[in-house]
Amino acid sequence: MGPKIDALQAVVLCGGLGTRLGDLTQKTPKPLLEVDGKPFLERLLFEVARHGIGRVVLLAGFKADEIRAFAAKTAASLGLDIALSVEPQPAGTGGALWRARELLGPEFFLLNGDSWFDVNLLDLRLRAKRASADVFLALRSLPDVSRYGAVRLEGDKIVEFGAAAKPDSGAGLVNAGVYYFKKGIDDLVAPSCSLEADALPKLAHDGKLGGFAYDGFFIDIGVLDSYAEAQRSVPEAQKRPAVFFDRDGVLNEDYGHVGAIERFKWRDGAIDMVKKLNDEGKFVFIVTNQAGVAKGKYREEDVATLHAFMQQELARAGAHIDDIRYCPYHEEATVEFYRRASDWRKPEPGMILDLLRHWPVDRPRSLLIGDRAHDVEAARRAGIEGVLIDDFG
Repeated sequence: MGPKIDALQAVVLCGGLGTRLGDLTQKTPKPLLEVDGKPFLERLLFEVARHGIGRVVLLAGFKADEIRAFAAKTAASLGLDIALSVEPQPAGTGGALWRARELLGPEFFLLNGDSWFDVNLLDLRLRAKRASADVFLALRSLPDVSRYGAVRLEGDKIVEFGAAAKPDSGAGLVNAGVYYFKKGIDDLVAPSCSLEADALPKLAHDGKLGGFAYDGFFIDIGVLDSYAEAQRSVPEAQKRPAVFFDRDGVLNEDYGHVGAIERFKWRDGAIDMVKKLNDEGKFVFIVTNQAGVAKGKYREEDVATLHAFMQQELARAGAHIDDIRYCPYHEEATVEFYRRASDWRKPEPGMILDLLRHWPVDRPRSLLIGDRAHDVEAARRAGIEGVLIDDFG
């Protein structure tokens, strides 16, 4: 995973009983039901982590010990700091938030633990910050809104919010279970209340609820038919085309061995290009030779600091890098530790191949963008298309 973004936190509702799934949830919390061999919650947290969100709070209730064991097992593999809040008795979605209030930051994402809406979370955050609303929702248009909270949107304001629509209600916009909270929750929830039935309708009435309609993949595993469908559709949706970027000369100006923030300057249009790819649902990776380390011009710690700075800068524009690989080795290194040939150093394809091993990439639809012939050659050796930045339209 790429560098984490300061101050970003996600909270996931995991306490529901899942009664509509019958025997499946008698012994297993709904978010831990397996989807194609992995707990659904692991797939959801993968999406959270790849956006640069490093801190997570799981709001547990039913079978909380299983959620705790899952968190202990999964946190390190996704680079997450996971905390748990357990309600001793069901108190509603708002009550679960209220109980966790000491763990919550001043702003945070909230996600349902039994649904996934494939949106650029940082775009949602950016829109939320620009809106005069306390809570901002990712909305989805559906042909039948009867299972969900139907909403009416005017501009970026939700002027009507329904906890659940009537059967056969027809098409409309729904709350898809992805929220951005811009302020503390003290005035929004109580020790026992429902977000959907109590807090959100009141916010809509007071003009403090905002939203934006996205059209990404959406699934809720809360009923048997959609849980069965998830076994196929979720893994397919998580397998994405990727764009691999060389760094210096492509994303930033190449001044020769750029290893410090003071020498870093984005190329015109680079941030917008990354955000466009994020919005399209593609993975965005960096693969960069960093011979400056081998030549003693800067340290690996400096590379990490610079990449963290890039991630912070991108986040302010609603964008992110999913993951980064760099090669500090060179056959003519002045620092002996780094003096060797490496199959990660382009034109060798090692960095690209390592990302392909660790991420569910749709290789035939993927692309590398570089500024030198050795970038394009590395792509060819990895079995993906490569183009020069000046030829990329």
